[in-house]
Amino acid sequence: MDKICQSCGMPLTNDNERGSNSDGSLNEEYCIYCFNNGEFTNDFSMEEMIEHNLNFLEEFNKDSNVKFTEKEARKEMLDFLPTLKRWSNI
Repeated sequence: MDKICQSCGMPLTNDNERGSNSDGSLNEEYCIYCFNNGEFTNDFSMEEMIEHNLNFLEEFNKDSNVKFTEKEARKEMLDFLPTLKRWSNI
């Protein structure tokens, strides 16, 4: 199974997509868009992350066999994001 960002769920398919730790090393759990220099790039709530991710729904649908409506995508993320490390304790 491919690794995914433990904040937004983006697949981490190559090192260019990985965030960085405070020492400059690659982070194995978070993408560059969510985590950089050892810190989260946005102080989002989980709900704000869902709304942010919906901005990329058209791009996701283009590259996926499943075509979600905005309502379907929101429900999927409400179910999925709490399983990720960043949101699991909320």
